Amino acid sequence: MEKPKRWPRINEIVGAALEQEPANRPSFVSQACGQNAELRAEVESLLAAYVDADGLSGNPWVATTVADPTGETKTIGPYRLIHRLGVGGMGQVWLAEQTEPVRRRVALKLIRPGLYDSALVQRFQSEQQSLAIMEHPAIAKVFDAGTTPDGQPYFAMEYVDGPPITNYCDRKKLSIRERLKLFVQVCDGVQHAHQKAIIHRDLKPSNILVTEVDGKPASRIIDFGLAKATVPHAAGETLYTHVGGFVGTPGYMSPEQADPAIHDIDTRTDVYSLGVVLYELLTGLLPFDTSQWKTQRLDEVLRQLRETDPKRPSTKVGENRDTSTGRAGARSTEPSQLAGLLRGDLDWITLKTLEKERDRRYGTPSALAADVENYLGNRPVEARPASNFYRLQKYVRRHAVVVAVTSGAAALLVAFAVMQSIELRRITRERDRADRITDFMTNMFAVSDPSEARGNSITAREILDKSAKEIDSGLAKDPELKAQMLQVMGSVYEGLELHARAETLLLQTVEIQRRVLGPEHPTTLASARQLAWAISEQHRYAEAETMERDLVGVTSRTLGPDHAITLATESDLSRTLGLAGRYAEAEVLGRKVFERQQRVLGPDDSETIESQRRLAIVLVQQGRSEESDKILHANLAIRRRVFGPDAPKTLEVMDDLASVLVEEGQYPEAEKLYSQTLEAETRVFGPDAQRVLNTLLNSATVLEAEHRYPESETLQREVLAKCRRLLGPNHPTTALSLYNIADVLYEEHRYAEAVVALQESVDIQRRVFGPAHPDTVDSVYHLARLYALTRRPREAISFLHDAVSHGLDEESLEDLKKGPDWKTLRGQPDFEPLIGEAQKLASANAPKPQ
Repeated sequence: MEKPKRWPRINEIVGAALEQEPANRPSFVSQACGQNAELRAEVESLLAAYVDADGLSGNPWVATTVADPTGETKTIGPYRLIHRLGVGGMGQVWLAEQTEPVRRRVALKLIRPGLYDSALVQRFQSEQQSLAIMEHPAIAKVFDAGTTPDGQPYFAMEYVDGPPITNYCDRKKLSIRERLKLFVQVCDGVQHAHQKAIIHRDLKPSNILVTEVDGKPASRIIDFGLAKATVPHAAGETLYTHVGGFVGTPGYMSPEQADPAIHDIDTRTDVYSLGVVLYELLTGLLPFDTSQWKTQRLDEVLRQLRETDPKRPSTKVGENRDTSTGRAGARSTEPSQLAGLLRGDLDWITLKTLEKERDRRYGTPSALAADVENYLGNRPVEARPASNFYRLQKYVRRHAVVVAVTSGAAALLVAFAVMQSIELRRITRERDRADRITDFMTNMFAVSDPSEARGNSITAREILDKSAKEIDSGLAKDPELKAQMLQVMGSVYEGLELHARAETLLLQTVEIQRRVLGPEHPTTLASARQLAWAISEQHRYAEAETMERDLVGVTSRTLGPDHAITLATESDLSRTLGLAGRYAEAEVLGRKVFERQQRVLGPDDSETIESQRRLAIVLVQQGRSEESDKILHANLAIRRRVFGPDAPKTLEVMDDLASVLVEEGQYPEAEKLYSQTLEAETRVFGPDAQRVLNTLLNSATVLEAEHRYPESETLQREVLAKCRRLLGPNHPTTALSLYNIADVLYEEHRYAEAVVALQESVDIQRRVFGPAHPDTVDSVYHLARLYALTRRPREAISFLHDAVSHGLDEESLEDLKKGPDWKTLRGQPDFEPLIGEAQKLASANAPKPQ
């Protein structure tokens, strides 16, 4: 009889055999099958696979190593058998040494003696051909094939001396991201096999071994003994499919493999098995509790495989508290953080691979790998949670009899009507939202209509200001959409460097999102980070620091310490500390963040690149220009490659590097780089952009350093006029321009004019930065020096006392004790005590030896 028709008889015999004691099973099977050799082969195959279910993650090449029971050395062709590595359902695997034409160790696979039925030989020969046509670094290579003198088929393949992928990852304590990168290699190898029309059909950790190449893990897929050739590869080869048979390993096999009514196994079967491997890599557990299967009938086990949905990985890891700490430790994280890492995208990806219906899985291993890489690259994933309607459909199909008895056709009609109503409300809600967006945007740009503008030129700033005022009335009915629009407009204000206006809108954004989405939602946290940035840009560093420290705590707990948002917020915190003049703290934190971003996100990620630049800036602020120079040169090369030579992010580093070259006295190189930067910035941003003003200021400092004082002063005064007109009298760039002019006037011994310029700069810095900021203290000190040079000791002593009380740097202290500019104050009754006070403060603030 045909195999599908024979299945009920096979199922009956296997079920009865499993109820027998293991020692009695062979005689029972012989009696039940009689002289029917094919029926007996099917039953024995099922029993062997069922018994092997305990070793779901064992390594067949290592864990089952035994010695040759005969103790004799055996040779097959050019291969000397060393010892047996394992025994499978269709043969033995031996570690052998090849003696010619090359000497190397191989894995030699032979069909078990006495099992030379035609189907088994055909499957073995197909495995030979399958491996021979595949050439991929993730698939173990086949070297040779043949038969022994007594007709026993064999083939020699690459010997992979490595543990299963799950054991390797746990032993090395690989993080979730590191495990996913290794898993992508496996997907690539399976995809290659599919392109060669080969389905593995028995993917599991023990068939995915890991070795290390140049210190990096490399996966190797072995054992294509159950592979199904989807097209013939050799003349006269017959396609085989063990229809009605139990092909695969329980726990890793797909629902269609467990269904005797399904005859067409395709590539999505391997996608399902990859999903089980992914589930185990993420959680340390299988989707199903296979320990209970030994006490259940085979048909019940197969029914579970076909019908039971697995739990989400994030749910699974928290169920057993006794083992959760060990599993999390093997993934270099904490139990609470592990669940948070898996919740969301990784849940969706894993469950999509484990869909019972093949059409709802990823179509190919490459599609699965692409979605994993989307997750690793912080991009949206293609997987999505199943809809309520789909869940209802699955429930009805799984419990069709119960639903028919208890509910009947009427209940199904009611359920359908309810779902249709829900779907209609969803469509109506989305339509209303689209209408609200359209109405708001139409009203937003109505000011640019000629009838509204009345002949006036309307700027983007005016359109933005009008819309910000009207957003409450326009989007009051949809708070979530209102928050999105507020965030977008806040970002635009930030781009225009209107930080106060940006703060107002972003504050509203965060308040709405905390209420609607929750305070720990990733969207809320991202908006809060943007708000802290706007506050920092307004020089309210203490407030920004508090916000950023709170955000780091929340994101570390909810998203994980290595999440991109957590790392970016820590980088922002380092920047804020540097702006506040706390350079040593900023450097320590900046280095830690940069190293972690390189490891987690990669060196070409935009956040990693920016953190490297911030570290260089903190170093130059501490006078370590040589270190900063090296880092900025490397950073500039990366930005030119990743962003492009004229990208804004590239130009800002060119400006930074030129400033460092000035610090190092490389004036011609700095002037050349400033000129290149200025030309590109003017072309990209326009002549009145603040970045252009900053570059002009820096170019003027190079002229000053080269003693070209008249040229420097002329350029500085041109920039000052633009700063006052474009930025206002209280902007830091205006203060810097005045400071630079005073410095040039000092070099030209025009001290009285320098006092006027520097006094105005100090007034701005006190208002903007505060009296204790290092830049303010430096300016006050130099103003005191100018008053001393103009023989105004009272003012000089007053400003010097202010500078000393807020802490002088070491260079200024040495200048105060020995510098010639202070000779008019020597002998003044208040001068010497000030020097002593400055020395005491410097000694108290000096770093303690480690």
